[in-house]
Amino acid sequence: MATPLSVLALVTARGGSKGIPGKNVASVGGRPLIEWTIEAARNATRVTRTVLSTDDETIAEISRNAGCEVPFMRPPELAADNSPHMDVLEHALHWFNQNEKWTPDYLLLLQPTSPLRQASDLDAAIELAERHDADAVVGMCECSKHPYWTKKLDVDGRLSPFFPDIEMGTHRQHLPKAFAVNGALYLVKPGVLLSNRTFYTEKTFGYVMPRERSLDIDEPFDLKLCDLLLKERLRARI
Repeated sequence: MATPLSVLALVTARGGSKGIPGKNVASVGGRPLIEWTIEAARNATRVTRTVLSTDDETIAEISRNAGCEVPFMRPPELAADNSPHMDVLEHALHWFNQNEKWTPDYLLLLQPTSPLRQASDLDAAIELAERHDADAVVGMCECSKHPYWTKKLDVDGRLSPFFPDIEMGTHRQHLPKAFAVNGALYLVKPGVLLSNRTFYTEKTFGYVMPRERSLDIDEPFDLKLCDLLLKERLRARI
């Protein structure tokens, strides 16, 4: 019997959120936002370890109480507004290599701003990667508005088509399906990440999720909407 893949789920959450101050620990569905992501990772049967990368002691304490490992604190230079996320992932991989002599088969990036994803999504994405020996798997959802119908506005507010060769009369069912990255999960082989500093290679696969599990919190309205949806999910569990 083949040895199961080792998967490190890395939850990334810095303290200095400007768009929504204190976003990662804001109360959503009756609990801190970050707990939803930790719960999904810990309930995923294919995830080996769930680890937090943060610079913030409050986030660290809440995450420990939720059952997440916090073996290190993120250096301040990796927690600025313009800090590349790739550097944060590399820091975590190097830390485990240097301190535990361990490199997982896959690194699974989970951002707290996608609290509607479920453990089953993580397991399915890992199984997709294993089935295809994928370099990476990225969470996707079908676009609610087809990109062929997008428009540009000039300085006077005049409309022009973003894709001028597409006829506006084309019925949606005749258009090719279009998908957008939803931010819910990024699964990648550490060697691919360290060598290429990207999730996208010729062997990157998309894991398609429904829109109701794809909401990414970017502004206060998203937070309110997630709060309603997660409370509804909790009521369904009772």
